[in-house]
Amino acid sequence: MRAGVLLLFPLAVCLAAQILPAQSPYETSAAFARFALRIRALPESKKSRKRSQLAPSEGTGRYPWRTNIVTTVFWIGEEPTENNPVPNTRSSWDINWVRNYGGVDSPEPASRKNYIPLAFTPRENPFYCALPYNDVTQERTKPEVPLVVPWFKTAFSQERRSICKGRWIAIRKGTRICYAQWEDCGPFRTDHWQYVFGNERPKPNLNHGAGLDVSPAIRDFLQLGSTDVTDWQFVEVADVPPGPWRALGANNHFVIARRQSDGRFVQENTTAR
Repeated sequence: MRAGVLLLFPLAVCLAAQILPAQSPYETSAAFARFALRIRALPESKKSRKRSQLAPSEGTGRYPWRTNIVTTVFWIGEEPTENNPVPNTRSSWDINWVRNYGGVDSPEPASRKNYIPLAFTPRENPFYCALPYNDVTQERTKPEVPLVVPWFKTAFSQERRSICKGRWIAIRKGTRICYAQWEDCGPFRTDHWQYVFGNERPKPNLNHGAGLDVSPAIRDFLQLGSTDVTDWQFVEVADVPPGPWRALGANNHFVIARRQSDGRFVQENTTAR
């Protein structure tokens, strides 16, 4: 992400906290769409006047790290428990999550090898995570999204379509860094944009204030306990380095790119014959 966009991001979060009402001010989808288009068309120079009010960006030109975040392990197909009352047979964005993944992503070490289950090859990226925010609710894009989601201007295409699903994050434990796609919402909350995109800390909850859920593949790569502490940050696709997180999944940008490249290669060679 460009440094200028990073600088604007905390300002937008602050503005949203000041001006957004508790309920959506958009009575119709068309009204929201008009507002979203105005936000996308707003010149950057209009926003840059307030840069002196912004939070530090660490001077890296990248998204800031969220540090010392309690991190718990969850998995596709997980049944509800006392501390995790919501089953993970479906995600916030996929009602057929288990089927689309290919099965239950068993966390048992004896049932796994090379970061995936022994029983099947996942059809989606096994390096997935959950953060406590959903940008779509009741089939409508939430009103704060244009102001608080930093990639809104480049990613938004239509209301009701999530621009958070599939985004990449880096997760750090000590000297090890893993990369994963955001594929569900939690733990516990789906409304805490002030933490996910701002400077707040995760809210207290039954899992010691956990603010990040990670898949068994991430657990294994980072050598995490069932409850641990990590750092995380958003990253752009171009900043994701080679690793096992780029190998599998119909939702994986790198798999999609390889398939498109292979398809073009086949087409070009077929045409040349």
